[in-house]
Amino acid sequence: MGCTLNLLTQPMMKRVLLVFAFASLSAQIACAQLEYQAFLDGPSESPPNASPATGFADVTYNPTLHTLHVNVSWSGLTGTTTASHIHAATASPGTGTAGIATTTPYFSGFPIGVTAGTYDNTLDLTQTSSWNASYISGNGGTTAGAEAALASALADDKAYLNIHTTTFGGGEIRGFLVLVPEPSSLALLGLGAGMAAWYRRRKAA
Repeated sequence: MGCTLNLLTQPMMKRVLLVFAFASLSAQIACAQLEYQAFLDGPSESPPNASPATGFADVTYNPTLHTLHVNVSWSGLTGTTTASHIHAATASPGTGTAGIATTTPYFSGFPIGVTAGTYDNTLDLTQTSSWNASYISGNGGTTAGAEAALASALADDKAYLNIHTTTFGGGEIRGFLVLVPEPSSLALLGLGAGMAAWYRRRKAA
C-alpha cells in the first residue's frame, strides 16, 4: 500500500510551511537594500521659498556592503548649483533642519554651476571622504558610528537632501527621504499572512 502525502491532512507539514514562509520573509528583510526617495522643491526648504525648481532623489542604503547610492535629478533652479548633500538628523520626522552628514560642500562629482542636471554615484560609507568630518566626530569619531547615525535618521524620516544655489545660499530645493517598501518583501509578507490565515481556518474547521 502506497503512502500518499496530503498537505491538507498533515498538521506538521502545515506548520513547517508556515515557519518556512516567515523564515524566508525574515531573511529577505535582513539582506534587503533600503531605498529612500524624496521630491525636492522650494516650499519644502527651511525657510520655504517660491522657487519653481523641482527635483527627485533616490537613495539606496546597503547595510551589508556599507554603501549609499545617490541618484538625483533636478531642473528649473533660479540660481546655479553651489552645494548638495544629505542632512541628518532633525529633531522631528519630516520637518526642521539638521547638520550636514555627507561630504561638504557637495557630493563628490556633483555638477556645480548649473541650473539643471543629474547626479549618480555610490558612496563608500567606510571611507572618511564620504562624510562631513564634524558628523563623524559627533557620532563616536568613526565612520561606523556615522553610518549607524545616518541609518537611524533615514529610518526615522529625519534625513533630507537639498541643493544650494547662488540665489538661495541656504538651499533652494529639498525633500525628506522616505522609505520605499521593497516589492519582494511585501510579496513574502503577503504570503506569510495568507498562510497564517489559512492555517487558522483549517484548525478551526
